Amino acid sequence: MRWIYAIVLYSLIPQQHAWGSDIMLRIGTHGIRAAIAGTPHSRERGLMQKTDLCASCGMLFVFPKAGKYNFWMKDTPLPLSIAFIAADGSIINIDEMQANTLNSHGARANALYALEMNKAWFADHAIKPEDHVEGLQQAPRGR
Repeated sequence: MRWIYAIVLYSLIPQQHAWGSDIMLRIGTHGIRAAIAGTPHSRERGLMQKTDLCASCGMLFVFPKAGKYNFWMKDTPLPLSIAFIAADGSIINIDEMQANTLNSHGARANALYALEMNKAWFADHAIKPEDHVEGLQQAPRGR
């Protein structure tokens, strides 16, 4: 009986990837497990060198203040989609990013968050600008 209790207890503890703490987010009916990049170092590193990402996993970038941030895909072998998110949780814009490129992808308005997912994840789930991301209030403040 003890081992069942231990398994249940372990499943309730937020898990971590080697690349950051996780947060659970939701967009409509779609659940997302996102690693948090909330420090200058973790935001700079992002998903660099990652070769795979589970179907419902991503990375949430949390900034210290809202702004028009830009991203690129230097040393990132995975093609990704990025959603720029306002402080109120609404998606500002979504962009598709090709692997290992220096093309700039930016927020069209002041964003407090950016969420990277596998390429075409947002389109495949019919998620569009103005949709709302739930669970952001659980993220630590960006530094």
